[in-house]
Amino acid sequence: MNAYRKYLVEFIGAFFLILTIGATGTLNGSGVIPPLAIGAILMVMVYAGGPVSGGHYNPAVTLAVLLRGGMPKRDAIPYILAQVLGGIVGALAVLEFTHRLNPVLPFNFRIHDLLLSEFLFTFALAYVVLSVATLKKTANNSYFGLAIGGTVMAGAFAVGGTVCAGAFNPAVEIGLACMKLTPWNNIWLTILANLAGGAVAAGCFCLIHPKADRD
Repeated sequence: MNAYRKYLVEFIGAFFLILTIGATGTLNGSGVIPPLAIGAILMVMVYAGGPVSGGHYNPAVTLAVLLRGGMPKRDAIPYILAQVLGGIVGALAVLEFTHRLNPVLPFNFRIHDLLLSEFLFTFALAYVVLSVATLKKTANNSYFGLAIGGTVMAGAFAVGGTVCAGAFNPAVEIGLACMKLTPWNNIWLTILANLAGGAVAAGCFCLIHPKADRD
């Protein structure tokens, strides 16, 4: 039963992350509101769910933690399924909120800009998660949620809506497609960039930190 609690936490966190992304992007999509709201909801959900599941809410982060050896292999697929399902349900909630509004134009970016920016900031996010939430030297710190939420907020300010959708998360990318904010035929490229960012972050983390510091 303990495992199901972790999966439920991952579902809840992903749900509110995509709900906030979609709602701010369609109902209040201007200025500093979306990046601040997105960073804030991720921060509080990481604080809320971190002690139970690790607070990933992101398949790329789950991949990074798995490759780093920070979670049981049997949990990886259920985590990812819970995150994607949470993202889809969050997207459906946004569609309910906005069904009477005028349609929002979908994001349309140059493909190489999109791939590079999604890779880089997913790398940054996964690297920060591994560094502040899985390392012995930083165990039991009080800033892990702030660091993780702040990384996503920085990415949203830096490249979100300008050179990419600012997903940094395959579950978010699927949610954006469900909300018709990004085309379905391109999401696999973004998802690959996100997963590559998580995998490379895990490799760099393991190179930087000796095994003794990680275990």
